[in-house]
Amino acid sequence: MNRVEPVYELTLQMKQLLNQEITGKTRESIIDQLTALITQRGIAMKALNPPYTEAEKQLGKELMQFNEEIQSKMQTLFSDLKKEMKQVKMQKKSNQSYTNPYKNIQTMDGMFMDSKK
Repeated sequence: MNRVEPVYELTLQMKQLLNQEITGKTRESIIDQLTALITQRGIAMKALNPPYTEAEKQLGKELMQFNEEIQSKMQTLFSDLKKEMKQVKMQKKSNQSYTNPYKNIQTMDGMFMDSKK
């Protein structure tokens, strides 16, 4: 077993995790699992020191391709999360406007403006 293989295995686990269907109910657990895998992979990557064998270089090239896929899927996951958070915020604002529709209206009723100086 070469030194790059643990990083490769962790990357494959991340890729498989991101290939699952992600719903609102499973998103939090998937993000927690991804965070743990990223931490483990970071530790494993710090342990890698040159020189590398040809087999390790080949695995490194495959890792680069997997990283690009993982990054794009994580970006999609992040943008979906942002979109959902924005919808929740809008819904909250909408619900507040139904409970107190005159909150943001400023009226001048009952005010006296003194015109003398």
